[in-house]
Amino acid sequence: MLTDAYGRNASVFACGNGGSASIANHLQCDHVKGIRNGTDLRTRAFSLSTNIELFSAIANDLGYDNVFQYQLESLAQSGDVLLAISSSGRSPNIVRALEWANRNGLHTIALTGFSGGVAKDVASVSVHVPSDNYGVVEDAHQACMHLLAQYVRQSRMTPADVATHVF
Repeated sequence: MLTDAYGRNASVFACGNGGSASIANHLQCDHVKGIRNGTDLRTRAFSLSTNIELFSAIANDLGYDNVFQYQLESLAQSGDVLLAISSSGRSPNIVRALEWANRNGLHTIALTGFSGGVAKDVASVSVHVPSDNYGVVEDAHQACMHLLAQYVRQSRMTPADVATHVF
């Protein structure tokens, strides 16, 4: 889904709360800077968790449940991808963003833990870590984020290029 999106010059949006917000921000770094290294891709990846001024204005004026959906309404287009990260899968702002994305033609991915919550069932693709430990879930999500970036990057490289680059 990600390689297809980048091949079409679509945008990838990531979001999460708390430790999951950190993973979403790190995804933006690895997908914009890391994937480009040694490839022909010019990725368009954005974390909806990173702009504290915008984030807090939306939360203050429209409610915390709207912080991700509101940004998507302004930035996303049909065919883009939303990757939502939520250990519980129950955060109302994550669920609202996934539901909005589905209704508006975005492809959706959820990284979840615990029981997976609503996010696990709402997303088109679910990567579920069946653990009730936040640390374990967040570590697995961070590793998954890195694996996705590595996969996309290496899919655009020859075996010889992969052998000579640092990852």
